Amino acid sequence: MTLLNAHNLSKYFGAELIFHDVSFQISRGEKVAIVGLNGAGKSTLLRIIAGHETPDSGSVHLARGTRVAYLAQEARFSGDRTLWQEMEAALAEINAWRTELLVLETRLADTTADDWEAVMERYGELSARFEHAGGYEIEHRIKRTLHGLGFQPEQFHQPLRQFSGGQKTRAALAAALLSDPDLLLLDEPTNHLDMQALEWLEQFLRNWDGTLIVVSHDRYFLDRVTKRTLELSFNRLEDYPGNYEKYLALKAERMERRLKECQAQQAFIARTEEFIRRYRAGQRAREAKGREKRLERLKREQMLERPKEAAKLRVALNQQLRSGELVLRLDGLVVGFQGQALLRADDLTIRRGERVGLLGPNGCGKTTLLRTLVGQLPALQGVARFGHEVRVGYYAQGHDVLEWNNTVLEEVARIAPGLGEAAARNLLARFLFTGDDVFKRIADLSGGERSRVALAQLTLLPGNFLLLDEPTNHLDIDAREALESVLKEYTGAILFVSHDRYFIDALADKLWIVDQGRIRQFIGNYSEYMAAQQAPAPSAAVPTASAKAPAAKLARSDDAERAKQRRLAALEAEVTALEQDLARLSSELDAASQACDVARLTALGAQYAELEQLLAAKYAQWEQLAA
Repeated sequence: MTLLNAHNLSKYFGAELIFHDVSFQISRGEKVAIVGLNGAGKSTLLRIIAGHETPDSGSVHLARGTRVAYLAQEARFSGDRTLWQEMEAALAEINAWRTELLVLETRLADTTADDWEAVMERYGELSARFEHAGGYEIEHRIKRTLHGLGFQPEQFHQPLRQFSGGQKTRAALAAALLSDPDLLLLDEPTNHLDMQALEWLEQFLRNWDGTLIVVSHDRYFLDRVTKRTLELSFNRLEDYPGNYEKYLALKAERMERRLKECQAQQAFIARTEEFIRRYRAGQRAREAKGREKRLERLKREQMLERPKEAAKLRVALNQQLRSGELVLRLDGLVVGFQGQALLRADDLTIRRGERVGLLGPNGCGKTTLLRTLVGQLPALQGVARFGHEVRVGYYAQGHDVLEWNNTVLEEVARIAPGLGEAAARNLLARFLFTGDDVFKRIADLSGGERSRVALAQLTLLPGNFLLLDEPTNHLDIDAREALESVLKEYTGAILFVSHDRYFIDALADKLWIVDQGRIRQFIGNYSEYMAAQQAPAPSAAVPTASAKAPAAKLARSDDAERAKQRRLAALEAEVTALEQDLARLSSELDAASQACDVARLTALGAQYAELEQLLAAKYAQWEQLAA
């Protein structure tokens, strides 16, 4: 059943086109991601769906009675309510039902009333609805949700005006989840969440049976939660049937196919134009004239656009200075803030070339450790010893190393005074600052733009030991992948704090995990760490099925398992057949491309896209059945 239908949406900001003719449908229960570069219009599209912004053309239609909850990137609360009161407000409808039930209970006491049967019928109907919505466990639901998102009991009755921006965003997320909408719209919900809260949110959304549309740069989150991807790029929308990883593969295939079709059409046009020039006069003039008319119609109505590629962040780090083998050793180091100890590190080392991810909940002291290592805070106890010729490059999470009144160009010149304007402009162009962008003040930049300035500064420093505090915050996915690529090739050592699990997996070969005020070490990346955490503890004996279990129940269980395995086998056979068909079509597309057969390329391309969607649907069925 279609829950949402967006038709021909277009949006301008002043004279700047954001997107044009965007159309799509969302079915009830779908989990959909919206991805794209910063500035592509993702948040704008989400606000239009939520009804908080109006498109310049087009329309959005929701199924009748659809309840919508929308979480913006920056949460704002009015009034002086506590966290708990705000959560109760999110459950206003259920609370209204409870109030009505109490009134109805009083009226039911009078069994002689003329409307007693009608009241009884209403009471039964409302009671069932109240129970189904979890009305009898409201307090438990609120506690479970707040705890899952990292709030402590002592914060439950604290006024929201006392909370930080990140805490307010988490509170708004909790309220959105508690309201139990039919359609949940989330704009960067993983911002300000630590690992534990991220895991909880993912599990909640995977088990939730409502409809989700989410904007996020967290690729790990998208892979685990969503099953369909909408990409906003170059003012248009592309629809891909799959999670983020599947979207990447499908996009690469789609772009390659379109490029071949475009190249084949250009070759056909060139040959036709050559024929027309050669035979415009003479015996074949009529044929040349006919070809000319057909070519004009093709150029007017059927010209294929060459696939566009967005400008890429081009990062290059200074790697000229080589350190000794030992880069850092921590001996009994205790770090904290204003005299209060947060964490202790005993007998930990980082060697040249090692990439260490520092993980732990918000507020456990990760940033404090980095600030201590760069000398911004004094150690409370112990010592951090740097190795021979170690030079530290530091990327601060809050961009507090930037001078906010400077322009972008001035900030680069401050770090490298002898660079010169031309070289500075060339550097900034690699970080996507061109033209008058270099004269923008730091204070006027978006979070993503400030991140790019800080990264540009980092490349100018002759460091061989990088300390990075949430380097992917505010970066879009393309920029994150560019940063990953250059850090993988970096020959120095890296100690980094991140909640981006995809980034951690791509980069880390060792983890330092803050646990109850101490750092313990794990060799491996995040996925390997989670696999180790979830592995069953060794046992002396393997338990067997209980002898008390009824035989009929065990038989039914066996039958269900056999049916499941048969269905899985059938789906696997269908997937194999579809993959073979796609391979055959791919060969035919190559042949048509070499023959410059534009009509066949177009027809085969349509078949390929259709089979691609069918294969994605079969994959989704298999994943659901195998889970």
